[in-house]
Amino acid sequence: MENWYVASIAETLEHFNTNENTGISDQEVANRQSKYGKNEFAQQEKTSLIKEILHHLKDISTIILLLAALLSLGLALKDGHGFIEPVVIVSIVVLNLILAITQERGAEKALEALSSLNSPNCIVMRDGIQKEMDTSELVPGDIIKLQLGSIVPADARLIISTNLQVDESALTGESEPSEKDADILLQGSIPLGDQLNMVFSSCHVTSGHGLAVVTATGMQTEMGKIAGYLNDSQKIKTPLQQRLERVAKSISIVAIAAAALLFAIGLLQGESVWSMVMLAATLAVAAVPETLNLIVTLSLSQGVKNMVNKNALIRKLSAVETLGNTSVICSDKTGTLTQNRMTIEKLWIPGNEPFEAGDEFVKDQTELLTLFALASNASVQEEEDGTLTIMGNPTEKAIMRLLHEKGLSKERISKQYRMVGEIPFSSERKMMTIVLEASSGGYVILTKGALDRLPLKAFDEKTKKEVDSVHKIFAEEALRVLALGIRHVNEAPSMETPEEIERDLELCGLIGLIDPARPEAAQAVERAKMAGIRTIMITGDHAATASAIARNIGILGENEKVLTGQQLNDMPDEDLCRNIHHYSVYARVSPEDKIRIVEAWQENGEVVSMTGDGVNDTPALKAADVGISMGQSGTEVAKSASDMVLTDDNFATIIDAVSEGRNVFSNIRKTVYFLLVCNISEIVIMLVAQLKGWGIPVTPIMLLLVNVLGDGIPGICLSRDTSDPRLMDREPIRRDEGFLAGGLLKVIIQQTIACSVVVLIGYYIGTFRALPGMEGPSQAIGQTVAFLVLGWTSILHLFTVRSRKSVFKRAVMDNPPVLYSTMGMIAVFSLLVAFPPIGKIFGLTAIGSYHWLLAAGLSLIPTVVAEIGKLIDNQTSIREINEYRNRLIRHRIRKDDSF
Repeated sequence: MENWYVASIAETLEHFNTNENTGISDQEVANRQSKYGKNEFAQQEKTSLIKEILHHLKDISTIILLLAALLSLGLALKDGHGFIEPVVIVSIVVLNLILAITQERGAEKALEALSSLNSPNCIVMRDGIQKEMDTSELVPGDIIKLQLGSIVPADARLIISTNLQVDESALTGESEPSEKDADILLQGSIPLGDQLNMVFSSCHVTSGHGLAVVTATGMQTEMGKIAGYLNDSQKIKTPLQQRLERVAKSISIVAIAAAALLFAIGLLQGESVWSMVMLAATLAVAAVPETLNLIVTLSLSQGVKNMVNKNALIRKLSAVETLGNTSVICSDKTGTLTQNRMTIEKLWIPGNEPFEAGDEFVKDQTELLTLFALASNASVQEEEDGTLTIMGNPTEKAIMRLLHEKGLSKERISKQYRMVGEIPFSSERKMMTIVLEASSGGYVILTKGALDRLPLKAFDEKTKKEVDSVHKIFAEEALRVLALGIRHVNEAPSMETPEEIERDLELCGLIGLIDPARPEAAQAVERAKMAGIRTIMITGDHAATASAIARNIGILGENEKVLTGQQLNDMPDEDLCRNIHHYSVYARVSPEDKIRIVEAWQENGEVVSMTGDGVNDTPALKAADVGISMGQSGTEVAKSASDMVLTDDNFATIIDAVSEGRNVFSNIRKTVYFLLVCNISEIVIMLVAQLKGWGIPVTPIMLLLVNVLGDGIPGICLSRDTSDPRLMDREPIRRDEGFLAGGLLKVIIQQTIACSVVVLIGYYIGTFRALPGMEGPSQAIGQTVAFLVLGWTSILHLFTVRSRKSVFKRAVMDNPPVLYSTMGMIAVFSLLVAFPPIGKIFGLTAIGSYHWLLAAGLSLIPTVVAEIGKLIDNQTSIREINEYRNRLIRHRIRKDDSF
């Protein structure tokens, strides 16, 4: 049997062939350990460094670079010089490899953190003797003793429970301890948080004591199942990884096809094999954007730095960009959307209307609050700086907090009374009683608890309707209702007879409590809507409470639904995927449910971020595209499995991080645009020149200089760029949408043609046409002019990619390194040509003044072409954004009208 909560104590003991007084024998323990194994979590096999290196070496762009290095080395050995080329290429490969492995070696520590939750020792009954032993030695059928402060060592069915409360927040997400009852019998499919006759591995006993029979150990426990999800779940590649792979494959296919074509043409034209090998090496160097990985990594790193200032710590670099593409945020309720601080919202005194806690209290209202405070055990300590530290359960802390807000204190009101006795709260009674001796004489009995449990005097019909009506109003607002009864007696009651004390109480009033939404949550949800992001609430709390909060902050719209864990359990995966868009709130869900929800959204092509703080959230955090854990309330297990940690546990921080992520994605997209134009134009230049029979316009070493200095160094400055502030007014980029979507492919083709044409013109004139007053044309002059034009156009191209706006409208000094690096690289390229001793090393030669003017003039043409294109495109872009805003406004108007 799997669901032991439906079995009676006798059935459970009989099934495991054990006795609550003697336990099982040591001999039987050995047999069961061989069957069930030790009470430990299985560990995931770690990938070796060698395997990781081999995995990254399989990347097609890396393979092309390594082949180019081999060809270049072969040519160097044949000619006896030119070893700088293979050295530079291999160095770039090694640098990219180190960057990739460094990022991925941030090894998952979730399972180690999960294992640390287990108590090292536990108290067990074996052969009639009570023993303390290692938790790993437990087997199903063992009788374990639970006491205040202990950690539950395995899943178990309770046999005896006395005021037993267990903190299961790490497993279920509920902030308040679960009140356990060994004698209760349950039926049907019950969520973990409602299995009141069960205790679960790694949860803390916060009150009372009990005895239980172990029903599951190791990987079969609820915590073990979570460990299994962590082991088994293969996190899909991030959208960034997928897009970069597509870019690399596309460029590689173009390069291979161009190399094969040129090789065949060259051989048909009678060229030597070695000259064709040199051309193939040149094409390979031209094709691969060597600095792409470096610039992407630096862009992500800059995003990490910016996010730290916004209370978001990034654990995995790729999460920065992925967060920017988020289209669905699955958020936990407690502490993220709410304040995780139980607060009194409303109060009621019989014969009056309910009143708000924030109102100014009159005498009888203050008296009601005072009586609630007297019936509480919470203690208040005032620090030197004036701040209050309140110790007690969440409900009593809320009472004390409101008391102090009204200018009163427990110490002051208690001076009029002396504590005589207390009947403590228990899960069976659902109430507690305080007996006080008044300084004015007589005794006061105060009982607070659930309204239906208080032994109140019989109401007349009018009062009964009034009480029921107020209780219903509070419940509809998802308020937790607490009642207070009072009785005055002349003689001190005997604490030995609780039933005589707790009777004939008069109802003082009711209070309604709730964990309120964060003040900024509604604004953040609205901001997410404007950015095209759907916010979903997933919680272990009850549906009524969850839906009330969700409506209050704008998550749950008129036509959107609430789905419970039980309903989700009965729904096939196909139906969930098909109908996932209809549900905005998921209540009373299990860890398995959370994974299903995340994966259903992903199946619909959405990029999903998931927040969580407990162990129960860990599998979903790992399965989501971006797992977000809470820095203040989160468990170490959740933090280890997450990609990002919120240091302030605030949902609004996620939206700020999304904005930063979109900026990073924009910068990476600029980088791809920038490098693709540069690299594809190099391929076109080589291809056209060879087809025309003009020879090689740019040598491999020249291409490396352009790619590393001309493209790489100025390109690095893009990582610090700030993008269009309208980024958060646009829909998120879909998972299957590439870097080249949104008209970028057209612009890349346009700029590639412009850059290629001017370089070929410069090479042709330098190689085949004599300019006035200059020496005769030569291939060396043509290559030098082509090198200058290619380098300068690549550098100036950086200003074109920075913004959709004109280069004359975009402020240069908002990112000074862009200006400094471009000026510096233009100067470096000029010096390489101007000083022949240096230029000769790289195959460059001196050129005349007309050639300099020719190179400068040609280098400006691609920028002019881009400006004309922007002027046309900007009109369309403004129209699209305005249409998107209007769609959102119309959508909100329709929803408002439906209320």
